Amino acid sequence: MAVLVHSWNEVDADALCAHARVVAFDLDNTLAVSKQPMLPDMADRFTQLTCLTPTAIITGGRWELVVSQILDVLGERANRANLHLMPTSGSSYYRWNGHTWQCEYARTLSEADRAAAIASLTRRAHEQGIWPDHPYGEPIEDRGSQITFSALGQKASAEAKRAWDPDDVKKQRLVAAVAADLPRLHVRAGGYTSVDVSEGNVDKAYAVRQLAQQVGSTPEQIVFIGDRMTPGGNDYPAAMAGAVAVHVNDPSDTVQLCDRLIRGFMKRTAAHDAR
Repeated sequence: MAVLVHSWNEVDADALCAHARVVAFDLDNTLAVSKQPMLPDMADRFTQLTCLTPTAIITGGRWELVVSQILDVLGERANRANLHLMPTSGSSYYRWNGHTWQCEYARTLSEADRAAAIASLTRRAHEQGIWPDHPYGEPIEDRGSQITFSALGQKASAEAKRAWDPDDVKKQRLVAAVAADLPRLHVRAGGYTSVDVSEGNVDKAYAVRQLAQQVGSTPEQIVFIGDRMTPGGNDYPAAMAGAVAVHVNDPSDTVQLCDRLIRGFMKRTAAHDAR
């Protein structure tokens, strides 16, 4: 069933801010270019948002990328206590305890499941002719709670990734083959070139539901912003879980949307203080 997805430049930001309990973001190609740190303008807006409202990151990437892309460039003024960090599609969850980042839970795959996922992804990618001969970084990454195959390698450029499988045919064919091998695990298309394997039904719908439980809200009170918001995209499950879904094309859109959100949350705060 199709769900409503808002375009970043058409959404009513004031109404959204009046309703929202949490603003959640995808990471790659939403807050930052794939595998690269947030640019200063984005880091500034993100820092401001953490001072106005609970803010989450839900990404298919591993924890170390959240650190290098977000935390290492986060402004000193950021309210880290307002941050909810959910790498590997929410299969792990981190909060600031006043001194350091603490892992609240992690749904780590067993050694046998990780080995089976790696074997299936490797075999099926070779069979389908999509195993990279000259990858940019490793084609398969063991993220503990998630195994990820990247058809061009982890470090390929964003432009190359976007061009590799624009209609998602290659990824969905690989998903189907690997899912048949691993019926107990959850296999899904990830980013532009990736397929992810995790425990159970762990995806961004799972992450949104977990986040709602952690903050004492409903999924409908969570705004989720991402660049892969069409059916089959790895951000779309957040919309299906009930989050208010907002589509951006790239971090430059996100910067402009954040400016509108910051104004909206400031209006909300002023109205509350005036009561």
